[in-house]
Parts: sequence; C-alpha cells; structure tokens
Amino acid sequence: MPDIMQHLLEIAALKSAEIPNNALATARLSLFDWMVVSRAGRGEPAARIIREMIAEEGGSGRASLIGGGMAPARGAALVNGTISHALDYDDTHFAHVGHPSVGIYPAALAVAEDRGASREALVEAFLLGAEASVRLGMVLGAVHYNRGFHQTATAGAFGAAIAAGRLLGLDQRQLRTALSLVATRASGLKSQFGTMGKPYNAGVSASNGVEAAMLAARGFSSADDGVAGPQGFVGTHSDAPDLAAFWQSPPPATFIFEDVKYKLHACCHGTHAMIEALAEARQAQAIQAGDVRRVKIRVNPRWLKVCDIRAPRTGLEVKFSYAWLASMVFSGIDTASDASYADALCNDPALAGFAQRVEVEGDTSVYDTATVGVIETQVGEIAISHDLASRLSQAELEGKLRRKASGLLGLAEADLLWQAANGEGIGAARIGEMLRRP
Repeated sequence: MPDIMQHLLEIAALKSAEIPNNALATARLSLFDWMVVSRAGRGEPAARIIREMIAEEGGSGRASLIGGGMAPARGAALVNGTISHALDYDDTHFAHVGHPSVGIYPAALAVAEDRGASREALVEAFLLGAEASVRLGMVLGAVHYNRGFHQTATAGAFGAAIAAGRLLGLDQRQLRTALSLVATRASGLKSQFGTMGKPYNAGVSASNGVEAAMLAARGFSSADDGVAGPQGFVGTHSDAPDLAAFWQSPPPATFIFEDVKYKLHACCHGTHAMIEALAEARQAQAIQAGDVRRVKIRVNPRWLKVCDIRAPRTGLEVKFSYAWLASMVFSGIDTASDASYADALCNDPALAGFAQRVEVEGDTSVYDTATVGVIETQVGEIAISHDLASRLSQAELEGKLRRKASGLLGLAEADLLWQAANGEGIGAARIGEMLRRP
C-alpha cells in the first residue's frame, strides 16, 4: 500500500530542474487566469466584506489584499482566496472536481510576498501544491465529493500547505507537521454553493495552508501522520480511498495538473459542456428559442446535486442552474460576462418559460466533463454533445484566456497581467502590487 504522506512529501521536495517545462507553462497560465478573475472580482460584495474584516484586525502588512491594502500572510490568503473565487470564473481540475488556483495561489503569493520570492519560485510552489492536492483529491474519491465536501477547500488545503511550506523553506520533518496540522483544519461544504460561502471555502483553504506551514516553521507539534494515519483525514473523510492516484506514474514523470480546465463562461464548470453543446447546435442550425419544444440533456449524476437548481432566486444561483443557463444560451445572453448574472434574471418570464422545457437527467456513462442530449424542435430532433476533456493547444489556450481577460478587464490591464505572469525578472511583490490596486 502506498504511503500517502511520503508521496506528498516527495512531490513537495522536487527540485526545480526536475519540473517539466510544460507543467510550468500550464501553471503560469493558471497564474494569469487567477490574477484576471481576482481583479475582476475585487468589487463583489463578498470581496468588500472579507477585506474590511481582515483590515480591521490589523497586524503586520506584509502581503497584498486584492483591491487594496496589506495584511499578514494568513489574512491575505483568506481575503484573496475568497475574492478570486467570488465570480466562480477560475480553473477546475475534473480529476477530483476542485478549483486549484483559488485555494493555492493565494497561499503561495502571500508567503512569496512575505519572503521576497521570485515569480518562478511562486509558480513552482503553486504547481507542486496543486499536483499534490489533485492526487490527494483522487484518493479521497467521488464518495468524498458526493457526500458534500468541497474539494477546493479540503484537498486544496493540503496543496496550500505544501506551496506555503516550500516558500518558507520547511524541511521534510516540518512539512510533515504542516500537512498533519492542516488535516485538522481542512474543511468546506458544497451546501454553500450559490452563496458567498462557496468562495469563502477557497479562502479558508489558502488561509489554513499558510497557518499550518507557519506553525510548523515555528516548531509546533502535530500527529505523526494526520493525512492517512489512524483517524487521519483520508480515513475519516472517505469510505473508499483510491490509492492508485499515487503509485501510477507519479511526478516528475507525469503531472496530472496539466489536465486543468479553464472557464470561458462565468458559471459552474459543470454546466460548461452543456453551454458549448447548445451554442454549437444553435449556431450550426440557426435555432431560435421559439423553435425549441424541449431540451433533454444527460450529465454525470454528481452534477445534479451541484448545478441543477430549478428555480434560482439570485444571479449567483443562476450560475448553478442548467435550465436557466440553457435559457440564456437560446436568448442570446452572454454567459461569458459576469454582468449577465443579475438577480433580475430570476424574474424574467421568457427565461422561466424556456427553463420549463429543459430536462436534465443523470447518466453514469457520461463523463464529468461531458454533456450529451437532444434538442427537440418543431421539425425534428438534433443530437448534441460536447466534452471539455479534449486538450487545446497552448496557443489556443493563451488566445482564449487573453480574450477572456480583455472582456473582463479591458485590453490594457489584461496585457499588463499577461506580462506579470510571463515576463522576465518579475517578483512576487510586483504581482501583489498589481493585484492590490483599487
């Protein structure tokens, strides 16, 4: 049986020269995308509330707060994790159904700023933390997610601890302590979806990771193995752990993180395959909303507990509603723009009427990343399908993410953030400076 703790420590200890360039390039794309959605979310109500709370607590301001101000690293991680997930427009890894960037980059940046680290050290720390969190999330398995745990906050907290610990220079003994400590802090429930509690989960992940790493650095003690030891996190949070996630092609041979997917619609990633499938059919067949008698889609059953809100009450809940999002597609409402998700959508009789014609069914044969189904029109049926699992080239990804950034922030700021994520001689302090601008 693989030693999960030891595998986590081995990932965390990889030398820079052992990390493949392709994996680093993907991590830099995630840095860019994370910076973009963070800046775009800085004015959200959740952002204002949590930023004000941490500002009132005071302390040594050594790390940037998105949208303005400085705070101690742990508080900055909490604020920035929450803000960057406020729009729900960040990356997703479907191997464990979690959002790596929002739970780990805030922890890494807070410590990197505090320690004066380079951008490359920041990216490496994030990548190793993200890789470890995805693999641990796979060990926890579908039962963990389906029971109601939000992997962004649970598995993500271990990744945040690894990222923070690497930047703090923890040795193997100290990092073992940090991972065991974060095991008793890692938390987050899917019951919060559709509320400010969901982005808060991401902030909690980042903050927990920083806290555990900093305590370990100061000599705090913990259980020898709080991850997979007796009554550890894996045993208490999953009935059927899948240990193959660690012994099948571990890093540096393979970085599972490279399969991360980026959002091009400002809503739950579980709905994106449906949106793409409907949009492709609508454009190819010139289908109008009035032509549609019924839309029948099949998705993996796990999504029915996440994004099948039949009667959303707020714009946030619309982001988790297959029926309402299908209505938006056929009404020509831009699902890529966060401004589209106003509370007024929920009172639109035309959208409500179309939503009644959308049927969603769970099907275990459909992958998490896919949607299949049919559009019934007045003249016949049109089969639809889309799978997000297909990898885009690096150039395609760059183009799509830069267009997303320009749409959210304008071309000028998008270009500045791109340079910060990819330019030479950039330090974590410069990234923090750009993020804290009002």
